[in-house]
Amino acid sequence: MVVQSNLSTLNHCSSIETRKPATVLDSIPSINLKDPESKTHIMKACEEYGFFKVVNHSVPMEFIAKLEAQALEFFNLPQSEKDKAGPPDPFGYGSKRIGSNGDVGWIEYLLLNTNPQVTSLKTLTVFRETPEIFWSAVKEYIEAVKLMACEVLELIADGLKIEPRDTLSKLLKDENSDSCFRLNHYPPCPELQALSGRDLVGFGEHTDPQIISVLRSNSTSGLQICLKDGVWVSVPPDETSFFINVGDALQVMTNGRFKSVRHRVLANSHRSRVSMIYFGGPPLSEKIVPLTSLMGKQEESLYKEFTWWEYKTSAYKSRLADYRLGLFEKKTHQVQAIE
Repeated sequence: MVVQSNLSTLNHCSSIETRKPATVLDSIPSINLKDPESKTHIMKACEEYGFFKVVNHSVPMEFIAKLEAQALEFFNLPQSEKDKAGPPDPFGYGSKRIGSNGDVGWIEYLLLNTNPQVTSLKTLTVFRETPEIFWSAVKEYIEAVKLMACEVLELIADGLKIEPRDTLSKLLKDENSDSCFRLNHYPPCPELQALSGRDLVGFGEHTDPQIISVLRSNSTSGLQICLKDGVWVSVPPDETSFFINVGDALQVMTNGRFKSVRHRVLANSHRSRVSMIYFGGPPLSEKIVPLTSLMGKQEESLYKEFTWWEYKTSAYKSRLADYRLGLFEKKTHQVQAIE
């Protein structure tokens, strides 16, 4: 995709930040799903980072390659053609504007509903405007990644000694699961060199509201996560593996034992970045509360009781960087958000 831009366009359309050199995180937890001890390693990663890499997974590489090719074909269409699938409601095609509350980034994207039980006119529009091969690639990829996400959640259940072990995964398997899928394209931005020590934000810092997110990107860098001490670190790309994010809902369900990871994406001056993310969410009516089996006799919930619909509605009204869980914490147990 050829991107025509100038500095005034960048300042108007995207967020520019003073650069604070980010450390490259060499020790990202890497979980081999075939390792008999994988549940132990996942537990440690969720507690320490809220984030880890999955290798030796079951998602066919041909599914990944086919979907990435189809995504690039869509993003390389003339702007007038892509705009037929927008503006997002929140599903559909979007460019630069992220949500409806003023957040912007150097990005274009497709957000798709994954639940056939829920009709999204914009999702249907996307598939009307694209060939059947695109729709086929999306469906087979989501099906494979969802299976892997459920496998990870069952390993988490094993590590937490939750019975039955599908307590978490069944929420994604439910026919009313409120999951979604996002294809992001971060075009190259040659003007970055003229910003003199500043970064162009592709997607601003945030946590994911759902239970779990499964991310895969091409070999272009840009993803950063925030550690417990507030330090931002760069995540080396790995196009053959997946990255798992703990979401806000899982943080609540573990009563804060796991922390949802704050993350962001910075633009690249020379290469485009393509990422695909499956967001595994529960049914809208599901109550999001700490799991009873994880609560000690004297342990109190850190959070008020709420449904996924209530939390999702609140999240859509917030800015990306807001600490969304703050509104749902019990005042006596409020957790300090990362600034």
